[in-house]
Amino acid sequence: MDPMWTLVIITVGVALAFDVINGFHDAATSIATIVSTRVLSPRAAVLWAAFFNFAAMFVFRPEVAHTIKKIVHIDPQDPGFVFVVFAALMGAIIWDLLTWFWGLPTSSSHALIGGLVGAGMAHKGFSVIEWGKVWATVKFIPLAPLIGLAIGFAMMVCIYWIFRRWRPGHVDQLFKQLQFVSAALYSLGHGGNDAQKTMGVIVALLIAANKLGEDTELSLWNSDTLWIVVSCNVAMGIGTAMGGWRIVKTMGMKIAKLKPAGGFCSSTAGALTLFMATHMGIPVSTTHTITGAIIGVGATTNLSGVKWGVARSIVWAWVLTIPLSAFVAAVVFDAIAFFHPSF
Repeated sequence: MDPMWTLVIITVGVALAFDVINGFHDAATSIATIVSTRVLSPRAAVLWAAFFNFAAMFVFRPEVAHTIKKIVHIDPQDPGFVFVVFAALMGAIIWDLLTWFWGLPTSSSHALIGGLVGAGMAHKGFSVIEWGKVWATVKFIPLAPLIGLAIGFAMMVCIYWIFRRWRPGHVDQLFKQLQFVSAALYSLGHGGNDAQKTMGVIVALLIAANKLGEDTELSLWNSDTLWIVVSCNVAMGIGTAMGGWRIVKTMGMKIAKLKPAGGFCSSTAGALTLFMATHMGIPVSTTHTITGAIIGVGATTNLSGVKWGVARSIVWAWVLTIPLSAFVAAVVFDAIAFFHPSF
């Protein structure tokens, strides 16, 4: 077998492993609110989320995937770009595993983008990066949680007003049922935005290896790309089903104490933000989005009810994700270049 084709197959495997880790790491945020309000057990919640992660491929166009595949200007005549994709994935995976171990809900999306930037720059310098697309993503680091916060806050205020004459027990029972819907919507948004990022990486890899044309349309209806769409959503679902309890505790229990109505508002606010971003083709952080929504909901009762110390540590992890994952990816690429005879 052609050594380059062997490398491509290995890198596709690494990409799908990243998707599983992404699901394991990030999809915990999909179930955090429904678990913390005790509507579902952790095991039932992850299976619920995994199903809707998979179903997202039938709902959303692959706009985010098209954005990701263009982060680095790929020259199909330069085999080094295959190693760029491999190093980017390794940088993102290492950062994801470290932050999972620390219990920090950082963004796998930003880790992947940081990895692409770091590996691309290590190979060809600043000019190879499409900085406009990177900047569009960076802008949503503060925007995504702020949008989630605003929607979550507004929804919670409306619910307080609409149900002000209801007994608390009846309100809790109603929103325990509605949380099934909100959690499903959020998981759908998560699958739609996050699984597409790995799709974009695999398409970029195949373009770099001259296996796909640069104008290839990623679609369920394209026989050349059907396997990419299906495998990425399956991998995301598998990762979600594996759980990620450390981050569930941080998101659902340490930031703010939620009741069923608050869980419904935060998940719905996060879902609406993700739907908008996915439609626009912006690879946002699902973690950032739900964190902002939870803070917005928690702030309606009492600002002191929000654990600002926990939120601050999360924000620091957000700020550091892109540069540190870029650094790790650059180190991985330089190590490959040092030992590989063709560099």
